Amino acid sequence: MTDIAHPGGRVARPTDGRTVSVGPLDVASVLAVLAALGAIFYFSPTERVQGDVFRILYVHLSMAWLAYAAFSIVFGASVAYLLRRRRGADNLARAAAEIGLVCTSLVLATGVLWGRPVWGVWWTWDARLTTTLVLWFSYVGYFMVRSAILDPDRAARVGAVIGIVGFVNVPVVQLSVTWWRTLHPAPSVTRPGALTPEMTAVLFVSLIAFSLLFARLITLRLGVLRAQGALVDLIRRHETREGA
Repeated sequence: MTDIAHPGGRVARPTDGRTVSVGPLDVASVLAVLAALGAIFYFSPTERVQGDVFRILYVHLSMAWLAYAAFSIVFGASVAYLLRRRRGADNLARAAAEIGLVCTSLVLATGVLWGRPVWGVWWTWDARLTTTLVLWFSYVGYFMVRSAILDPDRAARVGAVIGIVGFVNVPVVQLSVTWWRTLHPAPSVTRPGALTPEMTAVLFVSLIAFSLLFARLITLRLGVLRAQGALVDLIRRHETREGA
């Protein structure tokens, strides 16, 4: 099995395809998500007005919070990259942006599924929905622009700028329900009496479970990006030796 040397002197040992390492975070995230799904369907009481469709809240809200967290990481890592030009910061920004885009897609999908029986329509140009869609397009554009730029360093710089600018929309999404009249209610989850104790407990379990899965996906994607970077460095060194 061939070792790949990283610029920092560390050595990555690619898997030979015969063994797969399963760590504590893998087990914890899977068990936590299974526990959360069980709590959503079997422990959470049925909402008095909306009925069983209200159970979508636990996934919808968890994905929204994690999307905010992911894009906050993109913002911080992008600033760090522009200041220090470290590949690790760019890798973190890219990994978080990918997971954040997935979370935002799930927010939109679960919102549509929830809105149809409650509002009577699949989609409406509600302020919260519209600003969330703009956020989704912002990070789709992030990847489209990066993939269109062949020079990796320039792609990282431009991506960092887009990641910083795109984050501006995150507080707009959150505050949209207070700035404009929308079909979405004002923030009420933290208001006393908004949820029963059982619902609050299930929401807490769901958020913890999906956060563990989020952390694991970030670390997995970071590992792939590091390996890709090491391979690019190896190819460049080989080409330099061949050219010499």
